[in-house]
Amino acid sequence: MVEFRYDTQLLIEGHDLDEDAIYDYIAAHFAGDSLLAVGDEDLIKIHFHTNEPWKLLEYCRSLGEIFDIVVEDMDRQSRGLKG
Repeated sequence: MVEFRYDTQLLIEGHDLDEDAIYDYIAAHFAGDSLLAVGDEDLIKIHFHTNEPWKLLEYCRSLGEIFDIVVEDMDRQSRGLKG
């Protein structure tokens, strides 16, 4: 079993986005690993392994429009099932 079950990926579209501030907030407020927050002031790509992807989605939605959302169950994948 994996420690953080859900591989969560999404894009945030907004204005004056700060990838470093977003990274720091996620790292400080959400349990998980493999965090990436990359982009520019208009578009940020998020990648994060967590057990509570809905909390991450809620936070990201507060920053702008979220889309291209992918949440994959890595525990199912590790057992050879569809994620």
